[in-house]
Amino acid sequence: MQDITNMQRVVSLVVIGDIICPWCYIGEKEMERAIEAVKDLPITIKVEHRPYQLQPSLPEEQALVKREWYLNRFGKDKFASFEQMVTTRGTQLGLNINYSGTITQSTRAHRLSLKALKLGGQHMQEKFLNNIHKAYFEDGNNIGDFELLGELAQASGIMSKEEAIKFLESDECRGDVVDMMAEARRKGVTGVPFTIIDGRWAVIGGQTADVYIQIFKKLAQTEKVTPLSHVSPGPHCSVKN
Repeated sequence: MQDITNMQRVVSLVVIGDIICPWCYIGEKEMERAIEAVKDLPITIKVEHRPYQLQPSLPEEQALVKREWYLNRFGKDKFASFEQMVTTRGTQLGLNINYSGTITQSTRAHRLSLKALKLGGQHMQEKFLNNIHKAYFEDGNNIGDFELLGELAQASGIMSKEEAIKFLESDECRGDVVDMMAEARRKGVTGVPFTIIDGRWAVIGGQTADVYIQIFKKLAQTEKVTPLSHVSPGPHCSVKN
């Protein structure tokens, strides 16, 4: 009997995002739901998360009060609308997104995410991202803090807390992360999440699971893949917001 895995088409997803973007957290959960929903289709979906930087001018050592930062950036009315939209979408997915705690530069977290991908592939990277998103968006923790990042690295199976702190004190993976972020900007990425499918099509924003399910079904239908239908951009975070 022929191994069914040899008959499956591999669909490659590259998801560009920033850990401090709530639509990236929501989009990640929606994509997880979509992948689970199409697990019986003759496709294998491989996901790689790549870094983006929404606050490139913020020093790594600086932590600002998150709610105050959003109010200063958006204004009271616009932030209230943004908060309600994010909270509603999050609640639908079982997420308790709130705006307590601090906002920080995300480079350190991105370096650990990349290290997770290198050591344990998609599964380890997604486990780390789930853990750090919850720590940031639901628990209000400072994701620039070495101690916290060390604990999350250990909980995600990347390395021990002590090893993670040593890793963060070094420059390992920093160059790779910086290069990936620069490449995204060169390609014209100005908002995240930004998902590239098979290197050919882009899906912008925190789309619903149904959008991804329809894409995956179309990709599973034929060996000769026709261009995907246009998908309107979903809600996203951008440097210009």
